[in-house]
Amino acid sequence: MASILVIDDQEPIRRIVRRALENERHAVLDASDGELGMQILERETVDVVITDIFMPGLDGIQTLREIRRRFPAVRVIAMSGGDSTGLLDLRKDAELLGAVKSLQKPFTAREIVDVVRAVLGGKDDWA
Repeated sequence: MASILVIDDQEPIRRIVRRALENERHAVLDASDGELGMQILERETVDVVITDIFMPGLDGIQTLREIRRRFPAVRVIAMSGGDSTGLLDLRKDAELLGAVKSLQKPFTAREIVDVVRAVLGGKDDWA
C-alpha cells in the first residue's frame, strides 16, 4: 500500500482517481490546487503525487518543479487533457522536468491503477 496525493482542480477527477486507488488499498489524499498540495506534502509522507498540469494558481508544472526541489524522493505522475483550447499538451515537458509518467485525460480507472502500479513497481514499460 502506498500513500498517494492527487492534485486536480476538478473534483470529479479527484473522486474517480481516489476511488480507483482506494480499491487497490492505497491511502489517498487530495488537493484542489498546487498550493494546497504543497501544504499537504509538508505535513504528510507521500510516495506518489498525481497532478493535473493545467490548474489555476500554482499549476502542475510549477508544482512538479517545487516537488522535485523540495521532495526529490516523491514520484510524480502528470496528467492532462490539454489546455482550454485542447491544443496544448505539456505532458512530455512534465516528463522532462521530472515526472516519471504522464497520463492523457480522459482516462479510465484501470489506466490510472496500471500507471500507479508501474510507477510503484519501478517499471518503465506501460501502455
